[in-house]
Amino acid sequence: MENGAENVSESVYVATNGTHKINGASATSTQASSLKNIIITGGAGYIGSHTVLSLILTRKYRVASIDNFHNAYPASLDRVQEIARQNLPENPTDDDILSTQVQSFKADLTKEDQVRSVVSSFGHGGLWGVIHIAAYKAVGESNEIPLAYYENNVSATLLLAKVMEEYGCHRLVYSSSATVYGIPPIVPIPEITKLDAMSPYGRSKVMSETILSDLCRSKPDTWKVISLRYFNPAGAHPSGLIGEEPRGRPGNLLPLLAHMAVGRIKEATLKVFGNDYPTPDGACVRDYLHICDLADGHLLALEALEDGSTVFDHPDGVGIGPKEGEGKYRAFNLGKGQGLSVFNIVDAMRKATGFDFQTVIVGRRAGDVPDLTADPTLARKILGFEAKHDLESMCRDLWNWQTKNPEGYTTTQ
Repeated sequence: MENGAENVSESVYVATNGTHKINGASATSTQASSLKNIIITGGAGYIGSHTVLSLILTRKYRVASIDNFHNAYPASLDRVQEIARQNLPENPTDDDILSTQVQSFKADLTKEDQVRSVVSSFGHGGLWGVIHIAAYKAVGESNEIPLAYYENNVSATLLLAKVMEEYGCHRLVYSSSATVYGIPPIVPIPEITKLDAMSPYGRSKVMSETILSDLCRSKPDTWKVISLRYFNPAGAHPSGLIGEEPRGRPGNLLPLLAHMAVGRIKEATLKVFGNDYPTPDGACVRDYLHICDLADGHLLALEALEDGSTVFDHPDGVGIGPKEGEGKYRAFNLGKGQGLSVFNIVDAMRKATGFDFQTVIVGRRAGDVPDLTADPTLARKILGFEAKHDLESMCRDLWNWQTKNPEGYTTTQ
């Protein structure tokens, strides 16, 4: 791909005559196809790969991923395509087959020429929508390198929206975070809560939401944006083919425990950052939801951007920035609505893995807040979102993934 953006998909290439070859067989051009072209940024990552799968299993979308593989592996998308092929109907149509093929572009979203080279490959008006997931996401790390977080998270959102506007694509699902709320005055947290993030990571999400909100207000007849403020994704696809595999030591609790239990981290003791918070057992409380539920939430949000959708007209719709009716921007919490402490998670993983985790209390970590539990009422009511899986299934599916892939995807990527 020109300008530094590289198409790394092994199973599909775009020929000069507009046809696509899939495993040696020609299929209908995407331009003649009924499939909607969608880009998912960060599509090879944990959340991205499960979201890609959720979309392509509908056989309504042709999905492309943009990822620089900073914290992801190309192999994840190969696994996604494998699952999709396994779920093809008998006697699949050309579109059915085409929908299982993920175009993978290696590109840096902070480089405008690279973003443009990918988006322009669809032609003006050829891209139906974008799901923007790619971001740096560690609260603790963001306090150490705040400029990197602002540059990566905010500038990527700004450049992506700019290039989308240039090529006539005005539908965006934005992956935000519960960290935008800071220490909320009300728990469970409703979307109308004032945004008061306490870390550079959280503030980068607030800034990006503000940019997108302002954009929708400025162009109410074209732009439609849904921001998903999700809480703590957990688990893996039940097949065990895809799951969470961060590069380096995991920064999130559940994959860290899984690495400890499988022997990748030679420790049996977990450091707990503080036990003096105003919570039932003194440890931080978070709202965990299964990654497959979260992925389906992105699908629901994307479908809500269809022409004729009433999601932006609903009186309970909320956003930041524009007043009701001034712009098609809405924010929704995606969570289960159940708070679980660090100790609750450790106990659940003990049962799932049989590993005898020990804990030691250390000092609080900068940027952590006591309780981030969602009020998911709005997403349930307007989007039809439901977090179906419980903590036991999250831990079971995570352990299934980890035991089938003790070293992650591969060590050669």
